[in-house]
Amino acid sequence: MKIIIAGAGAVGTHLAKLLSREKQNITLMDDNEERLSALSSNFDLMTIVASPTSIKGLEEVGTKDADLFIAVTPDESRNMTACMLASNLGAKKTVARIDNYEYLLPRNKEFFHKLGVDSLIYPEMLAAKEIVSSIRMSWVRQWWEFYGGALILIGTKMREKAEILDVPLYKLGGPNLPYHVVAIKRGNETLIPRGDDAIRLNDIVYFTTTRKFLPYVRKITGKEDYVDVRNVMIMGGSRIAVRTAQYVPDYMQVKIVDNDLNRCNRLTELLDDRTMIINGDGRDMDLLVEEGLKNTEAFVALTGNSETNILACLAAKRMGVSKTVAEVENIDYIGMAESLDIGSVINKKMITASHIYQMMLDADVSNVKCLTFANADVAEFTVKEGSLITKHPVKDLGFPKGVTIGGLIRNGEGVVVMGNTLIQPGDHVVVFCLSMMIKKIEKFFN
Repeated sequence: MKIIIAGAGAVGTHLAKLLSREKQNITLMDDNEERLSALSSNFDLMTIVASPTSIKGLEEVGTKDADLFIAVTPDESRNMTACMLASNLGAKKTVARIDNYEYLLPRNKEFFHKLGVDSLIYPEMLAAKEIVSSIRMSWVRQWWEFYGGALILIGTKMREKAEILDVPLYKLGGPNLPYHVVAIKRGNETLIPRGDDAIRLNDIVYFTTTRKFLPYVRKITGKEDYVDVRNVMIMGGSRIAVRTAQYVPDYMQVKIVDNDLNRCNRLTELLDDRTMIINGDGRDMDLLVEEGLKNTEAFVALTGNSETNILACLAAKRMGVSKTVAEVENIDYIGMAESLDIGSVINKKMITASHIYQMMLDADVSNVKCLTFANADVAEFTVKEGSLITKHPVKDLGFPKGVTIGGLIRNGEGVVVMGNTLIQPGDHVVVFCLSMMIKKIEKFFN
């Protein structure tokens, strides 16, 4: 697959590294030579110094033969222009990174398609949705719903109170077990567990289950004493903060703390009365305590500085806040953030790359997600008539090591998959695998 990425900023660079591991034909273009110089020597990709909005530059990188053209420069209008030009030069599919929510409204989809822009990606909106998912439940690190919530993925850290520690998974229950352990993050290692693996103290464990069994999973993981989130404090008035405040459920009260007075005035215009805007330094713990930090169940740090966000979440934890979320854009810091036990970590680059990665897959995939802490991916496949996965029970399919089926949705109902389950055409199947293995399991669904 020939893929051209326009823009060697944070998102473009991360995406290029991710896709180069897949042995795809990747070309990364940018008009800044410095940004490109370190990449071509360390990764299996081609870099070209050229402007994404120059017809000559686009011709130079072979846009006419591109299967996928991705414009992810920081400038929205530049991305749109680049996609329009690329489409007219022959690129089969185009994707533009944007920062205007209005463009995503369903009524505008056809308009942009006619212009030559096939898909739009708004990283801040994707990040905000991820934050809201993670603060809905104070005891959960990651929360993800499949097919409108028919099947749910939760990631949570094992403490001393967990009932399922140090027991081989095959001993935890029989064929009617209402959950499936799909991945375990232990230190720097990620396991797709087998029956003889056991859950240890401080593991981050990913479960799939259905909504009615959430209280049961909460009980066996020892999280029943965690309070539900009603009050949320956000440090930093970024675009992600605005979207988060707009997406939280009505029963949650939100306070945003920012030290820029002009930005605070702008936030007051953008957000309704449910959100309180506080002008002050979010690093000032006395100020945060004065504004009710100790009575807050969730603290979200969204400044432009990863270190500040990590430290602020650590401080909030020490003040007794049960749920903290940090935006950590420096990928090298994610492992450190996890080891410091700061709660959930949000990374725009990873979230955006997951969405774009899904567009490369040949099978009918409606969802791909990278688990932020774990070196693992999740994909939601729709099963076609006659596909290989319908031929045998799950245990006889011969999946490669490092792959497991977390569950399926059949006729709108979530089902936890066991070894004897026979998958049927039309099922929505949720597959977990170690990073970058999704392409290897496509053949089962085609």
